[in-house]
Amino acid sequence: MSSVDALRGHLAGVRPSIAIAGLLAAFLVLWSALSTWRQYNRLRSFKGPRLAGFSKWWLIRTVGSGRAYLDFWEVTKKYGCARTGSIARVGPNDLLTDDPDLMKHVLNVRTEYRRSAWYDGMRFDPANNNILSWRDEDEHFKLRSKMSAGYGGREVENLEPKIDKNILAFIKLLRKYADENKAVDFGRRAQFFTLDVISDLAFGAPFGFLETDSDVYEYIKTTEETLPMVMVTTVIPWLVKVLSSPIFKSLLPSEKDRLGFGRVMGIAKSITAERFGPDKKVRKDMLGSFVAHGLTQKEAESEILLQIVAGSDTTATVIRSTMLHLITIPRVYSKLRDEIAKTEYLEAVIPDSVGRELPYLQAVIKEGLRIFPPVAGLMAKQVPPQGDTWKGKFIPGGTNIGYCAWGIFRREDIWGADAGEFRPERWLESSPDKLKEMEGALDLIFSYGRWQCLGRPVALMELNKIYVELLRNFDFSICDPTKPWAVFNCGIFSQHSFFVRVQSRNSG
Repeated sequence: MSSVDALRGHLAGVRPSIAIAGLLAAFLVLWSALSTWRQYNRLRSFKGPRLAGFSKWWLIRTVGSGRAYLDFWEVTKKYGCARTGSIARVGPNDLLTDDPDLMKHVLNVRTEYRRSAWYDGMRFDPANNNILSWRDEDEHFKLRSKMSAGYGGREVENLEPKIDKNILAFIKLLRKYADENKAVDFGRRAQFFTLDVISDLAFGAPFGFLETDSDVYEYIKTTEETLPMVMVTTVIPWLVKVLSSPIFKSLLPSEKDRLGFGRVMGIAKSITAERFGPDKKVRKDMLGSFVAHGLTQKEAESEILLQIVAGSDTTATVIRSTMLHLITIPRVYSKLRDEIAKTEYLEAVIPDSVGRELPYLQAVIKEGLRIFPPVAGLMAKQVPPQGDTWKGKFIPGGTNIGYCAWGIFRREDIWGADAGEFRPERWLESSPDKLKEMEGALDLIFSYGRWQCLGRPVALMELNKIYVELLRNFDFSICDPTKPWAVFNCGIFSQHSFFVRVQSRNSG
């Protein structure tokens, strides 16, 4: 009997259902292999980490590692080149760039690029979108137009005095540590300050982090524990639906929780409910402005949660990192203090209008934003269906292009050979053309074009004040110069164990 006859006889004994199942399995394997190859082939001209073109594993591992901002930077340095416009491949359908001109092209007002599925992971309430997570352009524009007045401060009563009040509370807390000659974790206290500011502006009362000198409701602790999972959902967006299903919903924060983010959700819901209904409270804070311009109760709840997270962590990061550089670079510290000493004002806290006119302070603020950009997530945008060409290189439609903040703000062709150094003087010494280039790149800190951060005016007002009052009131020294702090990044930064000693400079 021939081998063909033997095979025919063997197959004849196989039940049809098994044969069909085998053929189906073979088809699925073949289809999967062809799909994977086709996906790889679309972006094969862009280089990146091994196997990144076939799987999202590199991205998943990186965003959950705590050092994604550095890994992204290494990838663009290693694989980006002039021919492809400093673009590296980091996933089957994912590119990453440290080219500020490409990012401005992607983000400009008339862009055809759209938010990618990355933003689905920004829904803090899985059932409701917010200004950051909306991918529908019309919905995003409508929501943005309703919220711009509140974020801009035009309809927030006593906006600047509220910031001043919380700065004075921060100074009072630090003075307690100075009087007791105790080391203080400045990283945590800076976040206490920004959380109290944003809650005071958002719904009329600070949470009380500064007053109690504690992580109220363990909000910071639980948020930091949750962030790695949040970043994974930006890479695998369908996980948002899975986690919000009845099976897994009990694992998510709930408004009924006694502590953590769930507790803050409950507070946001309760405060928002007071602004609706027959006995609604009308107040001139951010929430009041949102309601007056037509936000629904659910929309208002989602936006309050976003404000607390996005409005506190990012500003705290800038304050912490800038203070670290000021304390550890005596030349810069002394120059800023000299400028402060020559500045006269009668108010308890420097007015925003005065701070804006101090040239070295403004250089310090800009350099602080540049040297440690507070947001290092991909924030990927999707190439329009027809594709796009950049520096002669075609990028297929539907491709995601992410933002490498650390790379953009350390490019030597923009910032000079000392791009890795904290040197505010670069903002005062540059030619008009170079200054224009630098400021154009720095604009990306607050995003750009149609997606520019609405909270920019409030954040800059805080920065125009806080360094002046800290240096006017205290001398600072690092407790352990060899390990000044602990840093963990999951899109935004956790910077803690930043222990300093403070010594009062006046009886203030």
